Amino acid sequence: MKPIVTFGEILGRISPLDHLRFSQAMPGTVSFTFAGAEANVAASVAYLGGSARFVTALPENDISHACVASLRKLGVDVSHLLYTDEGRLGIYYTETGANQRPSRVIYDRKHSAVSLTPTERYDWASAFGDAGWLHVTGITPALSKTAADTTIRVTEEAKKHGLTVSCDLNFRGKLWNWDPDLKPAESAGKTMRAILPQVDVLIANEEDAAAVLGIEPENNDVEGGKLNIREYESSALRISKLFPDIRTIATTFRESISASHNNWGAMLYDCSELRAYYAPKQKGSYDPYRVTHIVDRVGGGDSFAAGLIFALNTPELNSPQQAVSFAAAASCLAHSISGDFNFTTRAEVETLVNGNASGRVVR
Repeated sequence: MKPIVTFGEILGRISPLDHLRFSQAMPGTVSFTFAGAEANVAASVAYLGGSARFVTALPENDISHACVASLRKLGVDVSHLLYTDEGRLGIYYTETGANQRPSRVIYDRKHSAVSLTPTERYDWASAFGDAGWLHVTGITPALSKTAADTTIRVTEEAKKHGLTVSCDLNFRGKLWNWDPDLKPAESAGKTMRAILPQVDVLIANEEDAAAVLGIEPENNDVEGGKLNIREYESSALRISKLFPDIRTIATTFRESISASHNNWGAMLYDCSELRAYYAPKQKGSYDPYRVTHIVDRVGGGDSFAAGLIFALNTPELNSPQQAVSFAAAASCLAHSISGDFNFTTRAEVETLVNGNASGRVVR
């Protein structure tokens, strides 16, 4: 496997312990970890046994050094990131929901180092020299015009170097506010439409595609836990016609029964075959994982992206059905792990893919 490069913002994550609310936990003890969509993907790819490289900009201080050390410990190549005198480490706060109380996220990301660092500061030729893949998301370009321009440029440079490019649309309406003349969805649509012509593998759930591209499956009730699965094929076909260079479109299916109980699965659409592949399956038909005691759902989509990228770059896993099955299982297991990083091994994922979902003690 050639190195998988991801570019984006890494930030600190602050959470109350267990399922406490901030009003209960503070002042007091909270958990501080590191997170961020693109870093989550790099960390998960490395933990699965792949080769991952993360590119970002960070302020020069001890917290950043601890952040970098946490990635290096997982096996992520951090030799191409920048330290800068401008900007700060972004922060986000999250409460883990339970039952009928949803999880909540509060962003504190303005003036982060990535949002202020222009593309000319990065050495893309060096970062891409031996790499085979670039992964970006719609979160980093939502931070600032500088970050948006850099994300566009990095995808263009990756294509010049012959890399496969994947992108997770990841629409975050709270972040797309750097263009005062446009609403968040309009700003996201304008920017992401400049990125998608360089993309080979697109990942987008129904909310992302609806907000950014105006394409959504019909007769869906996500909040009510009812999805019209087959409509996602027609949505993927419409996207592929808009961006004909996209080869593969993947989407996750989350049926939200409650904050603690979700049904989970995925589809991979092969644009050349005009064929959809679903996971997980029972007796030949789609049958979602029933995740009834969620520990932490934040980062679930990133763990899917990482599982998909890992599988597509692993010869014995890279058929469409194998790849989506591996990715769905990896992201299912991520719901059992606290924090954004998916500390799940390849062997554990393959055990679930092969049908062992009992959770019995391994002795």
